[in-house]
Amino acid sequence: MEDRKGEHPLGDLGQMVCLGVFAVVWAADTFVFHWSTFLAADVPQVVRIGVLAVALVLAAILVLGAHRVVTGEERPDHVVDSGPFHYVRHPLYLAAILAYLGTAISSMSLLSLALVVPIFVFYNYIASYEERVLENRFGAAYRDYEAKTAKWVPGLGRVRASGA
Repeated sequence: MEDRKGEHPLGDLGQMVCLGVFAVVWAADTFVFHWSTFLAADVPQVVRIGVLAVALVLAAILVLGAHRVVTGEERPDHVVDSGPFHYVRHPLYLAAILAYLGTAISSMSLLSLALVVPIFVFYNYIASYEERVLENRFGAAYRDYEAKTAKWVPGLGRVRASGA
């Protein structure tokens, strides 16, 4: 069942669950138990914080450029292919994934880094669902956009996962 905005019905809830689980595991591993942060001693803090800074800056650029599309009063009546959408089809989801990656790397929490894998699978699932909705809504225009724009990594061209 599709909601009125074309988003997966469980997308928002799933994202909140991902954030909550990640935050608890990351904080517990990083600040309390140190179950999997043993590599932090081998990777200089300046490198780890640098990776976090780059990830968060990229995430902020993606969010600021793309958020206008999903927060407007009305959804666009055309395929948006400008701003961050020129480079990737899911800039807001990519921003979240970058934030997760940067955070996990900042403390070298291998448990948190491992959690990024199922989080990415979830984001890919809801992104694929939303792509089907957009293809049904915009037809050939969306298929053309999809063929020339990477799903996740700019420059990789058409990367469409099946499933969802």
